[in-house]
Amino acid sequence: MIPELNGSNKVVGAKQVRRALRDGRAARLYIAMDADPRLLQPLVQEAVNRQVPIQQVSSMKELGESCGIAVGAAVAVLLRF
Repeated sequence: MIPELNGSNKVVGAKQVRRALRDGRAARLYIAMDADPRLLQPLVQEAVNRQVPIQQVSSMKELGESCGIAVGAAVAVLLRF
């Protein structure tokens, strides 16, 4: 479990993550290692370009549970306050 993702200051899913990265609201990007690389690659590149730290999570299941959702998650972002 990732304690930082328990609160409400996060977004989950590729569309919301992409928007948060582009808007400059992302503090940290979390990516699941078993997610589709074609989905992850553009988001990781955006995070690198914007100097947002990236943290790898072992599985989509673990990331989903950490975010408090019943399904797996490929990506999530912790938002800036």
